[in-house]
Amino acid sequence: MADSTPTTLFSTYEQDFHHIIQSLKTKLETKNIEQGSGGVEQRKAILRSVDVELDDADDIVGQLELEIQGIPNSIKPQYASRLKQVKLDLAKYKKAAKDLQTQVSRTELLLRSNPSASAAGQTSGASDDPYTDRARLLTGHQMLNDGSRRLADSTSLALRTEEMGADILRTLRGQRETIEHAHDTVGNAEINIDRASGTLKGMISRMYQQRVIMGLILAFFITLVIVILYFKFRR
Repeated sequence: MADSTPTTLFSTYEQDFHHIIQSLKTKLETKNIEQGSGGVEQRKAILRSVDVELDDADDIVGQLELEIQGIPNSIKPQYASRLKQVKLDLAKYKKAAKDLQTQVSRTELLLRSNPSASAAGQTSGASDDPYTDRARLLTGHQMLNDGSRRLADSTSLALRTEEMGADILRTLRGQRETIEHAHDTVGNAEINIDRASGTLKGMISRMYQQRVIMGLILAFFITLVIVILYFKFRR
């Protein structure tokens, strides 16, 4: 089973990013493209491929920002430094792509003002078309494989997130049942306390009644003794 810890996924995405950066470097630093219209078409094709790879690189940076949230704080600074470098590299090649776009636009403008150069460029660039098509095919195949693997990683991450959410829901449900049970227990305790309070009040009332009765009996006997003694001494 593949390791899907945040640090491992971070390193995997980082490796994918560097692979894309190497491809961008190869495309953007090409020096031997002809300046004619054939060269312009090749550069347009390169720019289209570069745009796709830059979008992929942006997606990877988003994944890196997501994975770094799950990395322990004790080692997070080194990964944050790597993420910062990744963003710097991406910004660098975005600027290089923008510069190439500006160069292509300038060349197109010059070719429109000089048709003879355009015709010469078409002749010189025709022989390079098969190689360009093969390069596009290989690049597209590689990007498809990378995209499929990133999709599988994203699916795995979504499944792990869903499982964590299910665990949280189960925990919350258990806590709710505990609270409801505690509430019922407290309600029963209040009922028992009320019953006990009523019983104690009844016992106290009966105790006072018994004291009054005993006092009356005692007073009766005292009175009886006094009456007996009175009649006895009177005789």
